[in-house]
This record gives sequence, C-alpha cells and structure tokens, in this order.
Amino acid sequence: MAKLTVKDVELTGKKVLVRVDFNVPLKDGVITNDNRISAALPTINYILEQGGRAILFSHLGRVKEEADKAGKSLAPVAKALSEKLGKPVVFTGTTRGAELETAIAALKDGEILLVENTRFEDIDGKKESKNDAELGKYWAGLGDGIFVNDAFGTAHRAHASNVGISANVEKAVAGFLLENEIAYIQEAVEAPVRPFVAILGGSKVSDKIGVIENLLSKADKVIIGGGMTYTFLKAQGIEIGDSLVEADKLDVAKELLAKSNGKLILPVDSKEANAFAGYTELKDTEGDAIDAGFLGLDIGPKSIKQFDAELTGAKTVVWNGPMGVFENPDFQAGTVGVMDSIVKQPGVKSIIGGGDSAAAAINLGYADKFSWISTGGGASMELLEGKVLPGLASLTEK
Repeated sequence: MAKLTVKDVELTGKKVLVRVDFNVPLKDGVITNDNRISAALPTINYILEQGGRAILFSHLGRVKEEADKAGKSLAPVAKALSEKLGKPVVFTGTTRGAELETAIAALKDGEILLVENTRFEDIDGKKESKNDAELGKYWAGLGDGIFVNDAFGTAHRAHASNVGISANVEKAVAGFLLENEIAYIQEAVEAPVRPFVAILGGSKVSDKIGVIENLLSKADKVIIGGGMTYTFLKAQGIEIGDSLVEADKLDVAKELLAKSNGKLILPVDSKEANAFAGYTELKDTEGDAIDAGFLGLDIGPKSIKQFDAELTGAKTVVWNGPMGVFENPDFQAGTVGVMDSIVKQPGVKSIIGGGDSAAAAINLGYADKFSWISTGGGASMELLEGKVLPGLASLTEK
C-alpha cells in the first residue's frame, strides 16, 4: 500500500487523532457484538505503547434529529473499551467545545479519550456526513498534526471525521486494521494467486452489477447464489415461481451472462418453500426451475456439490453474500456448504467481504477458519468493484 501507516510516524508525546469504527449493535444500552472494538485494539495499543495520547472518533448508527440521539451515545463503548484495554478511557459526551478541549489538554502520554458519536453533528446540517469543512478543521485542531484512520467500515464515505480531518493535518496514516483490509481485499483482486474464484450472494443484482463486472475481468470463476440467482434464471426464461426478482434488471443479467464467457456459475437447484415465513411445505427442486406457488430461499444439494467442484483447487477465494436466508436453519445448508468447500482447500487465501457473509461465518462458527473477515460491508463491496475509497485516497503518500 503506497500510503503511510501508523508505524511511519513519531507518536511519543503527541495528541494522536484516530478514526475507529465502533458502530456496534446495542440493545437496551448493552453491546451485543464487540468485534469492531476488538478489531481496533492493535492500533490503539500501539499508539499508547509508543507514548501517544489517543483521541478516538467514531459514529454509532444514523442520527438525523435530536430524538435519534437516544440510545446512540458512545458511553457504553467507552466502558467496554476500558475493560478490554485494562485502563481508563476518558469520555466527555461531547463532540466539540470547552469540556472536550479541557479533557484533551489534560491527557498524559499513554492515555486515551473517546469523543462522543460523530453523527451527533448531523443534527444541524449533516456536518459529519457531508464533510463540513469547518468541522473537519476543528477536529483536526484537537491533535498534534497526526491522524490515524483505522475505520475501514467508513472508508468509502467522505466524512468530516475521516477525509475532513485528513485534509487538515500534517500526516494522515493508516492503522493496522485499515492496512490489513486493503492488503487482503485489494491484493486478492488485483494480484491473486490462481485459480481465483469469487462467490457473490445476497438478494439483489442491482447491488452488485459493478462488482460482478469487475470480478469477471479478474477472477477465473464467479459463482452466484442467494436471491439474485432468480433474476439471472428468469433472464434465461427459467420459471422462478414467486422468488425474488428484479424485473428491471433482466436485461442487465442477460448482458452479464453473455459477456461472462462461461465464467458465471449459477445454481442448478434450489431449496424452495411455499412462503417466506410460516411456510407449510419445504422441498428441493428437481432442476433449476422453481415450482408455481413456491419461492427459492437457498441453493439446493446439487448446487452445493457443483460449487464444491468449482472451488476445488482454488488458491484465492473472495466471498460476499450468503447463498440463502441463512438466519433460518432450514435455509443454512447452502451457506454452510460453501464455507466448508472454501476452508478445506489446501493453502487457500480466503476472504469474506463483510456484511451478511461475515455475520454468517461468525454466527455459524467459521470465523477462525478464514484468512480474513472484513469489518466493512459497503467499503469491501466498493473495493471489489475497483472503486477508489475516499478515506484511503485522503491518506498521506509514502
């Protein structure tokens, strides 16, 4: 990566601004999944060990009006972070002003402060989300000229807390998490060890048109699963019953199939039910067609075997999107089967591109079997599409 990293700058005695991704799920003020906090620890610990004074910024959820602030404070995160670090985390509950500035000025080397939810600044004119120039400059002024971006999950957005701060500091560098995300995902796509197989699932073709087009030019095979399967099937004149379909994307699906030169691999059967919820009948299709009055909710057993064969010998695999409605045990087999096929390949570099795929791997017990699980769904999608991420582009060149 041709950008400076946190190891390229002197941190001792410096007030170091750090963008982390603490957008964790909260229920009644309790964090239900702290993976994003754990992912930020290597960078935070390094800054503290080097004698830096860490000032952390993060958003939490979407905040459009005053009422949205309820339940969106980072106070529970400050507590959880303190427990993980084994040291106090200063938290003032403000995003700007004298109280915050005084607390920062009181920090000593090796101490840490967490700023309140950056999206509280969105209530008055979306200053955070629209990268307000004054806000970015103000936040940058709270430090000593060094900004560490370790929030891959927001790297595809130009916000005041990433791009805005970067524009107003001497050096904007990547943290360890951001560095690893770029190394694994971008390098897997741009310089893969072959055979390189991409697997794309999820519900909509429209969400992944650019990704499919880019990967068809990079990968040896692109396997399709999930709800978007049925738009591709219908585009070929195959019956799909009541399955999810994007009627306005049928021509796009036809074009992708035509230009794929056989690289695009579709399921040959499905697990179908007579309703999405409250179904009374569940069965495997005979072929790829869905029966009238039914809808496809997972790939079928023949497809699982087919995808296993397509993955045999793969040395690089990038996976984004489950094969079915994996949250329901009746429709987990496809996603589990694909995960089994990926992780058993000898010496494979296996990367999950965040989002529902990451949730599936974590929830179904496969998290430690993959080479890398991305922390950013939208950001990983844009990397797979070949787009430039604003949060990355704004960092200082080596």
